[in-house]
Amino acid sequence: MVEAAVRDSRRVPMRRELLTEGRAVPEPMLLVSGWAARVRILVDGRRQFLSFLLPGDLIGLCRQDRPLAVSTVQTLTDAKVATAPDSDVADLHQAYAASNALEEAYLLAQITRLGRLNALDRICDLMLEIHERLALADLIQGRSFEVPLTQEMLADALGLTPVHINRMLQQARRDGDLEWRGSRVTLSDPAALARRIGRTPARVSADV
Repeated sequence: MVEAAVRDSRRVPMRRELLTEGRAVPEPMLLVSGWAARVRILVDGRRQFLSFLLPGDLIGLCRQDRPLAVSTVQTLTDAKVATAPDSDVADLHQAYAASNALEEAYLLAQITRLGRLNALDRICDLMLEIHERLALADLIQGRSFEVPLTQEMLADALGLTPVHINRMLQQARRDGDLEWRGSRVTLSDPAALARRIGRTPARVSADV
């Protein structure tokens, strides 16, 4: 079922809305490739990225009748999106439940990042999360992975200014924690960095 859905996936250009806050959710979707983000735009035009959506993530999977989107979802890169198969199949039901639980875990991690971590640790914690998630999709090369974000996007995700982001990335490079060249990030020692900032990977089931 998933393979058939992927074969029928459609291309979506960057900067297109997949969901619009307050409007009807047309269907549950599977992000096959590319990046997207949950975003909220304030009345003065400021932008907050609530979370990033990576290949394999589900979008708009709702249980209530006639669901409305609680946030706008926008593609950050060119992407492929498929209609998510029905979850009545037992294996898919469990996979969808785990996906929902992980989404909650990542949102809680974002709240903690913004509320309690300093600027440098916010960046490192988010990069560790992205590294973990891309590893699950087999999209990393050793300790390196592609991050198609600008420093402005990173600032809008972490509640910082682009200038502060740039300064902290230079500090992280001097500390030997991470290197960001173009769109590729390399973590020198992910396990050591996670221990230093107190990060543990998200787990949502005792069975895995």
